[in-house]
Amino acid sequence: MPNETIETSETTAPAADAASLNPYTYMQNRELSWLNFNDRVLSEAQDPTVPLLERLRFVQIFVSNLDEFFRVRVGSLIDMVPAGDAYHDSKTGWTAEEQLQHIYSTARTLCAKKDRVYFHLEHKLRHQDIWHLSYDELTDDEQEYIEHHFQNHILPLLSPLIIDAHHPFPHLRNKKIEVGVVLKDQAGRKVFAIIPIPDSLPDVIYLPSRHNLRYISTEDVVFDYADIIFDTYAIVEKVKMSITRNADIHADDEDFEINDDFRSIMRDMLKRRKRLAPLRLELSNLVSDECYNFLKKKLRLADAQIFYVKAPMRLSYAYPIADKLNDEQKAELLYHPFVPQIPDSVNMKRKMEPQVKDHDILLSFPYESMDPFIKMVSEAADDPSVRTIAITIYRLSSKSKLVEAICRAAENGKNVTTLIELRARFDEQNNIDWSERLENAGCTVIYGTPGFKVHSKICLITRERNGEITYQTQIGTGNYNEKTATLYTDLSLLTADQAIGLDAMHFFQNMGLEKLNAKYDQLIVSPSTLKSTVLKLMDEQIAKGGEGEMFFKLNSLTDVDIIKKLKEASCAGVKIQMIIRGICCIVPGIPGVTENITVRSVVGRYLEHSRIYRFGADSDQKMYIASADFMTRNTERRVEVGAPILDPAVREKINRLVDIMLHDTSKARLLGSDKHYHQIVNAKGEPLPPFNCQQAQMDEAIKHSFQNQNVQMPASPAKTKKKTSIFSKLFHHGE
Repeated sequence: MPNETIETSETTAPAADAASLNPYTYMQNRELSWLNFNDRVLSEAQDPTVPLLERLRFVQIFVSNLDEFFRVRVGSLIDMVPAGDAYHDSKTGWTAEEQLQHIYSTARTLCAKKDRVYFHLEHKLRHQDIWHLSYDELTDDEQEYIEHHFQNHILPLLSPLIIDAHHPFPHLRNKKIEVGVVLKDQAGRKVFAIIPIPDSLPDVIYLPSRHNLRYISTEDVVFDYADIIFDTYAIVEKVKMSITRNADIHADDEDFEINDDFRSIMRDMLKRRKRLAPLRLELSNLVSDECYNFLKKKLRLADAQIFYVKAPMRLSYAYPIADKLNDEQKAELLYHPFVPQIPDSVNMKRKMEPQVKDHDILLSFPYESMDPFIKMVSEAADDPSVRTIAITIYRLSSKSKLVEAICRAAENGKNVTTLIELRARFDEQNNIDWSERLENAGCTVIYGTPGFKVHSKICLITRERNGEITYQTQIGTGNYNEKTATLYTDLSLLTADQAIGLDAMHFFQNMGLEKLNAKYDQLIVSPSTLKSTVLKLMDEQIAKGGEGEMFFKLNSLTDVDIIKKLKEASCAGVKIQMIIRGICCIVPGIPGVTENITVRSVVGRYLEHSRIYRFGADSDQKMYIASADFMTRNTERRVEVGAPILDPAVREKINRLVDIMLHDTSKARLLGSDKHYHQIVNAKGEPLPPFNCQQAQMDEAIKHSFQNQNVQMPASPAKTKKKTSIFSKLFHHGE
């Protein structure tokens, strides 16, 4: 790994008087920081070292991210606009309207960049015999094929609508594509019409070809055949369009991140709002002023909310298109497949209970497999000494070996408690379905506490042998989703530490009693002790001055109290290193203020999702893994759990992983005092030798894997297996 000095080419900011410093000087707006993160996602689509089709997928991820951002964050801010000066952003002092002005301006720039990146990639894909065609590019035979396909497979499913006195302007569905058409009848009267594109139609239509892959967007076909649909009218102009609507957020939602006093104002205000209101209109091309003003008025949008996009509005075809490729194309255009490994600390030929009892086990996803944890629960389901199993569930895959093991435990007479969060945004129905499955199996299902999402990742297995109670506990940074465990980086600790197990037992008891203010000996839990413990441990490092050091790996940092403490630590000389994938509201590198803080962001093949808190070094080091980011919603308005890392071997493993991540020069970017992210260079401003921390962790996982463990997971009894196979067909909605 390279050891060169890490610097950026930014201009050094002047030193500030830390004592009288306005907090706004060293903080930045949450929304703009998030947009900066999504720009880094788009940068992956520009990286020539990323396989070409994967780069197209990063464009799709950028679009999907931006859609959700508008629905949740922009929608919340629009709801706050009527409050005027009564609401200010805690990081910048901006009102909601001022934030929206910055957001729409930045988002417009990013969308234009996305279009340029998309067409560059499409041009390169054509050199790989993959052609996304416009209608004008089709051969005569292909046009004939598309016309036949349109007449027989598309036209019968369309429901065009003319807008007039008898047909009011319809409710345009969120993120669905409509073709808008301005028509002229025989009397010369202009009328507006809409053609909704049904969800049942595919994003693209593949064309017959022996030599290459050729396809056209369904939205383009409907657009080009609008004259057939309105054959008694003359078409004046037409446009593809898509509306983005407000998500169904209310004043108590954690994403508002507003204080309690203002929350009561918002409750009254939101009673009068129209939920799911339009936030953004995307148009495929310029339209006349008459058409523009018609849409603007009907949708009640401002000019800033109307965007022109040139790339297709649906890009989800970037995933299934891989099924159309031959093996040679897949090898060149996609990431090489990686199979999560079994770490050498686990022997899959032995039972898990004695292994966990012998030593703590850390699983590092997606480099290492979730199978040892599933095996641990599966064996517990059939173990006569197991009395109880308790687990928190936030998100699950549509098919889950873990849940089947939990259900089997209940069917075997174990006392199984599942605390399932039904408010996991955009995954509510999947969790409702699983809760029904768990209840049918005999599990006790509870749904958390009003006003607090349960975001913890904790599982407790309780055994009784010869009158002695023992515990085995799993605590993780990510969800029990077997699909995303192959896509997200997360840590999962398996431990037989009895003090941690006793805390876990009390945690589940307290959750059943809706007791959120409890304190624990080993675990740190929000909203009661996690934040206060973190601040206390930070104070311990501040007391050491220049000898103190801290490291945090997070998804986001927005909590103002923690940000102020980080600034205080920097002023005291404490060296602070952070890897923050997404939102980061502290501005590092300001002389005299945050000069001892460095912030990196890593965006790559896998979604960085693990949370690590590390205080001090060597024998004095204290380390935790947790489900919580340093966001106000996590530290104050969610139930989160963090666990100390007590086993020296596990601590050494995490320190090794941290060291690998801190040496990344390929996917890491350094946040500067100018609020921009910079490539990591040496003292001369030259690029460093490439080092990809995610690839290095794949290599580490293979190097330290337990080889030749081709062992099947324990089979379910025949009766249970038959029952679960039925449910696996029903519960198909996953992440």
